[in-house]
Amino acid sequence: MKLQLKNPIVFFDLETTGTNIVTDRIVEIAYHKVSPNGREETKSIRINPEMHIPESSSAIHGIYDTDVAVCPTFKAVAKEIARDIEGCDLAGYNSNRFDIPLLAEELLRAEIDIDLMKRKFVDVQVVFHKMEARTLGAAYKFYCDKDLIGAHSAEADTIATYEVLKAQLDRYPELQNDIEFLSKFTAQNNNVDFAGRMIYNDKGEEIINFGKYKGQKVLDVLKTDMGYYGWIMNGDFALHTKKVLTNIKLRNLNRT
Repeated sequence: MKLQLKNPIVFFDLETTGTNIVTDRIVEIAYHKVSPNGREETKSIRINPEMHIPESSSAIHGIYDTDVAVCPTFKAVAKEIARDIEGCDLAGYNSNRFDIPLLAEELLRAEIDIDLMKRKFVDVQVVFHKMEARTLGAAYKFYCDKDLIGAHSAEADTIATYEVLKAQLDRYPELQNDIEFLSKFTAQNNNVDFAGRMIYNDKGEEIINFGKYKGQKVLDVLKTDMGYYGWIMNGDFALHTKKVLTNIKLRNLNRT
Protein backbone atom coordinates (compact mmCIF):
# COMPACT_ATOMS: atom_id res chain seq x y z
CA MET A 1 0.00 0.00 0.00
CA LYS A 2 1.29 3.44 -0.90
CA LEU A 3 1.67 5.73 2.12
CA GLN A 4 -0.67 8.70 2.28
CA LEU A 5 1.55 11.59 3.26
CA LYS A 6 1.05 15.22 4.15
CA ASN A 7 4.75 15.69 4.90
CA PRO A 8 7.82 13.80 3.71
CA ILE A 9 8.73 10.91 5.98
CA VAL A 10 12.24 9.61 6.62
CA PHE A 11 12.71 5.95 7.50
CA PHE A 12 16.08 5.64 9.17
CA ASP A 13 18.31 3.23 11.06
CA LEU A 14 21.45 3.66 13.11
CA GLU A 15 24.38 1.36 13.71
CA THR A 16 26.17 2.37 16.89
CA THR A 17 28.95 1.65 19.35
CA GLY A 18 26.37 0.38 21.85
CA THR A 19 22.92 0.91 23.31
CA ASN A 20 23.45 3.75 25.80
CA ILE A 21 22.01 6.95 24.32
CA VAL A 22 24.17 9.11 26.59
CA THR A 23 27.60 7.53 26.09
CA ASP A 24 27.41 5.66 22.79
CA ARG A 25 27.85 7.08 19.30
CA ILE A 26 26.64 6.52 15.74
CA VAL A 27 28.91 4.66 13.32
CA GLU A 28 26.46 4.50 10.41
CA ILE A 29 23.18 6.19 9.53
CA ALA A 30 20.98 5.29 6.60
CA TYR A 31 17.72 6.90 5.66
CA HIS A 32 15.06 6.45 3.01
CA LYS A 33 13.07 9.61 2.34
CA VAL A 34 9.58 9.28 0.89
CA SER A 35 7.88 12.45 -0.37
CA PRO A 36 4.13 13.05 -0.78
CA ASN A 37 4.61 13.14 -4.56
CA GLY A 38 5.96 9.58 -4.48
CA ARG A 39 9.62 10.46 -4.89
CA GLU A 40 11.97 8.20 -2.92
CA GLU A 41 15.67 8.64 -2.18
CA THR A 42 18.15 6.74 -0.03
CA LYS A 43 21.37 7.84 1.64
CA SER A 44 23.87 5.98 3.81
CA ILE A 45 26.74 7.60 5.73
CA ARG A 46 29.55 5.88 7.66
CA ILE A 47 30.72 7.93 10.64
CA ASN A 48 33.86 7.98 12.75
CA PRO A 49 32.51 7.82 16.33
CA GLU A 50 35.78 9.13 17.75
CA MET A 51 35.85 6.21 20.16
CA HIS A 52 36.58 2.50 20.04
CA ILE A 53 33.79 0.37 18.64
CA PRO A 54 33.43 -2.55 21.08
CA GLU A 55 33.95 -5.95 19.53
CA SER A 56 30.51 -7.03 20.74
CA SER A 57 28.92 -4.25 18.67
CA SER A 58 31.12 -4.89 15.64
CA ALA A 59 30.07 -8.54 15.73
CA ILE A 60 26.47 -7.42 15.21
CA HIS A 61 26.78 -4.78 12.48
CA GLY A 62 30.14 -5.71 10.98
CA ILE A 63 31.66 -2.24 11.31
CA TYR A 64 35.11 -2.04 12.91
CA ASP A 65 37.42 0.80 13.89
CA THR A 66 39.42 0.44 10.67
CA ASP A 67 36.24 0.74 8.58
CA VAL A 68 35.49 4.22 9.88
CA ALA A 69 39.00 5.53 10.60
CA VAL A 70 38.93 7.98 7.67
CA CYS A 71 35.18 8.62 7.72
CA PRO A 72 33.79 12.01 8.77
CA THR A 73 32.78 12.65 12.36
CA PHE A 74 29.12 13.17 13.16
CA LYS A 75 29.71 16.87 13.67
CA ALA A 76 31.09 17.09 10.12
CA VAL A 77 27.89 15.66 8.61
CA ALA A 78 25.35 16.93 11.17
CA LYS A 79 24.22 19.90 9.08
CA GLU A 80 23.73 17.66 6.05
CA ILE A 81 21.61 15.21 8.07
CA ALA A 82 19.59 18.02 9.66
CA ARG A 83 18.94 19.52 6.23
CA ASP A 84 17.86 16.17 4.81
CA ILE A 85 15.30 15.56 7.58
CA GLU A 86 14.09 19.16 7.86
CA GLY A 87 10.28 19.26 7.88
CA CYS A 88 10.01 15.47 7.74
CA ASP A 89 8.26 12.98 9.97
CA LEU A 90 10.45 10.10 11.17
CA ALA A 91 10.00 6.34 11.15
CA GLY A 92 12.08 3.35 12.12
CA TYR A 93 12.18 -0.01 13.88
CA ASN A 94 12.47 0.43 17.66
CA SER A 95 13.16 4.05 16.78
CA ASN A 96 11.06 5.68 19.51
CA ARG A 97 13.11 4.09 22.27
CA PHE A 98 16.57 4.18 20.71
CA ASP A 99 17.28 5.66 17.27
CA ILE A 100 15.42 8.96 17.69
CA PRO A 101 16.78 9.67 21.21
CA LEU A 102 20.34 8.87 20.11
CA LEU A 103 20.04 10.95 16.94
CA ALA A 104 18.77 13.86 19.04
CA GLU A 105 21.78 13.49 21.36
CA GLU A 106 24.25 13.48 18.48
CA LEU A 107 22.65 16.59 16.94
CA LEU A 108 22.82 18.42 20.27
CA ARG A 109 26.47 17.40 20.73
CA ALA A 110 27.13 18.83 17.26
CA GLU A 111 25.37 22.05 18.35
CA ILE A 112 22.54 21.57 15.85
CA ASP A 113 19.44 22.86 17.63
CA ILE A 114 16.62 21.07 15.83
CA ASP A 115 13.38 20.38 17.69
CA LEU A 116 12.59 16.80 16.75
CA MET A 117 9.72 16.78 19.25
CA LYS A 118 7.67 18.72 16.70
CA ARG A 119 7.81 15.77 14.31
CA LYS A 120 5.52 12.76 14.12
CA PHE A 121 7.20 9.41 14.87
CA VAL A 122 6.13 6.02 13.54
CA ASP A 123 7.74 2.98 15.16
CA VAL A 124 7.15 -0.02 12.93
CA GLN A 125 8.31 -2.38 15.68
CA VAL A 126 5.44 -1.26 17.89
CA VAL A 127 2.92 -2.02 15.14
CA PHE A 128 4.48 -5.45 14.73
CA HIS A 129 4.60 -6.17 18.46
CA LYS A 130 1.03 -5.08 18.98
CA MET A 131 -0.11 -7.30 16.13
CA GLU A 132 2.34 -10.23 16.03
CA ALA A 133 5.34 -9.73 18.40
CA ARG A 134 8.47 -10.73 16.42
CA THR A 135 11.88 -9.36 15.29
CA LEU A 136 12.56 -7.23 12.18
CA GLY A 137 13.80 -10.27 10.23
CA ALA A 138 10.69 -12.22 11.19
CA ALA A 139 8.51 -9.19 10.43
CA TYR A 140 10.05 -8.89 6.96
CA LYS A 141 9.44 -12.57 6.29
CA PHE A 142 5.94 -12.48 7.78
CA TYR A 143 4.67 -9.36 6.03
CA CYS A 144 6.73 -9.26 2.84
CA ASP A 145 7.58 -12.97 2.41
CA LYS A 146 11.23 -12.07 1.91
CA ASP A 147 14.43 -12.99 3.72
CA LEU A 148 16.23 -9.99 5.20
CA ILE A 149 19.62 -10.12 3.47
CA GLY A 150 22.19 -7.91 5.17
CA ALA A 151 20.40 -7.61 8.51
CA HIS A 152 22.09 -5.09 10.83
CA SER A 153 23.25 -3.12 7.84
CA ALA A 154 21.64 0.27 8.40
CA GLU A 155 20.49 0.59 4.80
CA ALA A 156 19.05 -2.94 4.57
CA ASP A 157 17.17 -2.47 7.86
CA THR A 158 15.88 0.93 6.76
CA ILE A 159 14.43 -0.31 3.46
CA ALA A 160 12.98 -3.39 5.15
CA THR A 161 11.27 -1.20 7.75
CA TYR A 162 9.66 0.92 5.01
CA GLU A 163 8.42 -2.17 3.17
CA VAL A 164 7.09 -3.73 6.38
CA LEU A 165 5.02 -0.65 7.22
CA LYS A 166 3.41 -0.65 3.77
CA ALA A 167 2.64 -4.36 4.14
CA GLN A 168 1.20 -3.80 7.62
CA LEU A 169 -1.19 -1.22 6.18
CA ASP A 170 -2.28 -3.76 3.58
CA ARG A 171 -2.79 -6.48 6.19
CA TYR A 172 -4.59 -4.60 8.96
CA PRO A 173 -7.66 -2.62 7.86
CA GLU A 174 -7.92 -1.08 11.34
CA LEU A 175 -4.64 0.77 10.71
CA GLN A 176 -5.30 4.12 9.09
CA ASN A 177 -2.98 5.14 6.27
CA ASP A 178 -2.25 8.38 8.04
CA ILE A 179 1.04 9.37 9.69
CA GLU A 180 -0.65 11.20 12.57
CA PHE A 181 -2.70 8.08 13.39
CA LEU A 182 0.34 5.81 13.08
CA SER A 183 2.40 8.15 15.24
CA LYS A 184 -0.20 8.01 18.02
CA PHE A 185 -0.65 4.24 17.56
CA THR A 186 3.05 3.55 17.99
CA ALA A 187 3.69 6.06 20.81
CA GLN A 188 4.50 4.08 23.95
CA ASN A 189 4.65 7.01 26.37
CA ASN A 190 3.59 10.63 26.30
CA ASN A 191 7.19 11.73 26.74
CA VAL A 192 8.32 15.28 27.41
CA ASP A 193 11.93 14.30 26.64
CA PHE A 194 13.14 11.48 24.42
CA ALA A 195 14.57 9.48 27.31
CA GLY A 196 11.20 9.49 29.07
CA ARG A 197 12.57 11.01 32.27
CA MET A 198 9.58 13.36 32.14
CA ILE A 199 6.11 12.66 30.78
CA TYR A 200 2.85 14.55 30.38
CA ASN A 201 -0.10 13.72 32.62
CA ASP A 202 -3.70 13.80 31.40
CA LYS A 203 -3.78 17.56 32.05
CA GLY A 204 -0.75 18.21 29.83
CA GLU A 205 1.50 18.95 32.81
CA GLU A 206 5.13 17.79 32.91
CA ILE A 207 5.64 15.00 35.47
CA ILE A 208 8.85 13.39 36.76
CA ASN A 209 8.92 9.77 35.58
CA PHE A 210 11.73 8.27 37.67
CA GLY A 211 13.36 8.27 41.08
CA LYS A 212 12.06 9.60 44.38
CA TYR A 213 9.94 12.30 42.72
CA LYS A 214 8.24 10.01 40.25
CA GLY A 215 4.67 11.16 39.69
CA GLN A 216 5.28 14.71 40.90
CA LYS A 217 5.01 17.81 38.72
CA VAL A 218 8.35 19.07 37.43
CA LEU A 219 7.61 22.67 38.46
CA ASP A 220 6.74 21.59 42.00
CA VAL A 221 10.01 19.66 42.32
CA LEU A 222 12.04 22.60 40.98
CA LYS A 223 10.41 24.87 43.56
CA THR A 224 10.78 22.58 46.60
CA ASP A 225 14.18 21.02 45.87
CA MET A 226 16.59 23.76 44.82
CA GLY A 227 19.38 21.27 44.14
CA TYR A 228 17.41 19.01 41.81
CA TYR A 229 18.08 21.05 38.68
CA GLY A 230 21.83 21.11 39.35
CA TRP A 231 21.83 17.37 40.05
CA ILE A 232 20.28 16.69 36.65
CA MET A 233 22.55 19.13 34.80
CA ASN A 234 25.71 17.68 36.36
CA GLY A 235 24.59 14.06 36.16
CA ASP A 236 24.81 11.35 33.54
CA PHE A 237 21.56 12.32 31.84
CA ALA A 238 20.79 12.80 28.15
CA LEU A 239 21.50 16.24 26.72
CA HIS A 240 17.92 16.42 25.49
CA THR A 241 16.63 15.78 29.02
CA LYS A 242 18.80 18.63 30.32
CA LYS A 243 17.65 20.92 27.53
CA VAL A 244 13.96 20.22 28.17
CA LEU A 245 14.33 20.68 31.93
CA THR A 246 16.11 23.99 31.34
CA ASN A 247 13.29 25.14 29.04
CA ILE A 248 10.71 24.30 31.71
CA LYS A 249 12.68 26.19 34.34
CA LEU A 250 13.13 29.26 32.11
CA ARG A 251 9.49 29.21 31.09
CA ASN A 252 8.48 29.35 34.74
CA LEU A 253 10.92 32.19 35.48
CA ASN A 254 9.49 34.22 32.61
CA ARG A 255 6.01 33.86 34.12
CA THR A 256 7.06 35.21 37.52
